[in-house]
Amino acid sequence: QVQLVESGGGLVQAGDSLGVSCAASGGTFSIYAMGWFRQAPGKEREFVVALSRSGSSTYYADSVKGRFTVSRDNAKNTVYLQMNSLKPEDTAVYYCAADYTPTLAAVRLSPEEYNYWGQGTQVTVSS
Repeated sequence: QVQLVESGGGLVQAGDSLGVSCAASGGTFSIYAMGWFRQAPGKEREFVVALSRSGSSTYYADSVKGRFTVSRDNAKNTVYLQMNSLKPEDTAVYYCAADYTPTLAAVRLSPEEYNYWGQGTQVTVSS
């Protein structure tokens, strides 16, 4: 069973960049498809991006496409989310999630498909 810990959140201004990370432990990281979700106060959890086991397949929400970049380093058991041109509407708690899949290129798009979650990291973008 894998444990996930996010880090790197903080307070930035609109237009700034910020990177957050998710470190995995307790399992073979490379067998998990990964995802990032976010939840703003009073709103439902929202899909941000999905990443396959191999890192070769990605799927971004339209709201972040072209601004956010996801990557993973299976040797370091870590997935990264680089966020550029941040907007106040990006303010949320960002969660990483993992789900086992036997398929290298598979991605998971809905939160119900993920079995493992981190505790989240707060990202606040001021205007």
